[in-house]
Amino acid sequence: MLLKKTKHALAVATLVLGFGSFGCTDDEAKPEEPVQPAAQAEVAKPEPAAPVESFAPKTIYFAFDDYSLNGDAQSNLQGLAEHLKKAQTAVVQIEGHCDERGSVEYNLALGERRAQSVKNYLVQLGVEGGRLSTISYGEEKPAADGHDEAAWAKNRRAEFTLTNQ
Repeated sequence: MLLKKTKHALAVATLVLGFGSFGCTDDEAKPEEPVQPAAQAEVAKPEPAAPVESFAPKTIYFAFDDYSLNGDAQSNLQGLAEHLKKAQTAVVQIEGHCDERGSVEYNLALGERRAQSVKNYLVQLGVEGGRLSTISYGEEKPAADGHDEAAWAKNRRAEFTLTNQ
């Protein structure tokens, strides 16, 4: 095997070094003909990544004590999925939130289920799961202050933080 490699290296060296001055039979130097580059197949260039700041995903809202996605949520997530497929360097953190009702532990778990539900749907739509992370804030970061249904409805949500990798 070593002998074959040595013979191959010797042959390559002879070609490289030996043919540099080989080929002219006159003493007069002949002008070299220009070498035409070989035709290369056109390579499709990837679309430039869409800037993250050009897209602000809509907040996803949930019913009381629920983490299923309604039609509006699915429609909004389809728009986010299309953007993420174009912006291939974007990563998303999905934040799950709850209203103030329920224990701290229960709301953290429900917030995680909400965030995970959103992530699973985005993956079903073709977004790479490795670009999506989830976190639950439970009731700790309310969007609206108040102790009535109007405030609670705004706090049962999933929000997004988009960044470039």
